[in-house]
Amino acid sequence: MSQTPRTSPAASERALSEAYDTALLDLDGVVYAGGEAIEHAVEALLAAREGGMRLAYVTNNALRTPETVAAHITDLGVPTEAADVINSAQAVARLISEQVPAGSRVLVIGGEGLRIALRERGLVPVESAEDGPAAVVQGYGGPDLAWGRFAEACFAIALGVPWFASNTDLTLPSPRGIAPGNGAAVEVVRIATGAEPQVAGKPLPPMHRETILRTGAERPLVVGDRLDTDIEGAFNGGVDSLLVLTGVTDAGQLLAARPEHRPTYVDADLRGMLTGQPEVSVAGDGFGCGGWTAVVRDDALVLDGDGAVMDGLRALCAAAWTWAGDGVCTLDAGKALARLGW
Repeated sequence: MSQTPRTSPAASERALSEAYDTALLDLDGVVYAGGEAIEHAVEALLAAREGGMRLAYVTNNALRTPETVAAHITDLGVPTEAADVINSAQAVARLISEQVPAGSRVLVIGGEGLRIALRERGLVPVESAEDGPAAVVQGYGGPDLAWGRFAEACFAIALGVPWFASNTDLTLPSPRGIAPGNGAAVEVVRIATGAEPQVAGKPLPPMHRETILRTGAERPLVVGDRLDTDIEGAFNGGVDSLLVLTGVTDAGQLLAARPEHRPTYVDADLRGMLTGQPEVSVAGDGFGCGGWTAVVRDDALVLDGDGAVMDGLRALCAAAWTWAGDGVCTLDAGKALARLGW
């Protein structure tokens, strides 16, 4: 996909919850962290829905079923149905169903979420390469997934069976820290076989297609905390995005974002859905937002003025992204970000 590189966060006179009909929300780092609701998330989601915006939750996690995820969100305080949850298991099951005959057997290396999604598409989950599978699908199976499951995948792939993966996220957050994700398990099979899987999850198009098919969204807004999955997925799908700074992405990473990782909007948390977004304008040889002006001076980003922290960050984004063009900003941003508390 060829797009003109974004050089500044966009403005919106209307609240985002009014300008877009559906929010395609990531979960961990956006709605909750460590299973607990992120501050202001529940109130913001309820207000957005009350104003007419549909809420859909889009996750690369192929282990948990939509029913389980919906129950979790409901327990946090936002009543949610299973139909409001779209996961990479559903996306990869559709991808497989388009390439093998109905009723085909599929070797599953993963959890119950994958099996349910396959059955929904009229496919039959099996456990062994000796069961005559027409495809192999690999998704996160939890920390107790047996090593022998990878061997079954390798045996089937060696016979020429096509290989699919729900996603290739190398890591995932856990209460004890960062743990290996499905991408790490995919690497095990890739190294052993030399094969390449077809991948469905964010940021690739099959996942975006699945969300649109299931939600019917006409003006979707992707809301996430990760540049390399949420924001890149929106870029690949040609839709707008809102980055919230409640998860893995920090201000420095945002300033250094590659073109496909630059969000349409940026805000501190989900309350950003309930407001308009301020304009970032050219100000002399720099860019202004609110009471701030950001310029490039002596190989560094320099921030002058005062005002709301997020306005300062938006001005810095414009200066950094304009300087970088279709590359990555390598300017020193330390002092400028320190003025904003980062």
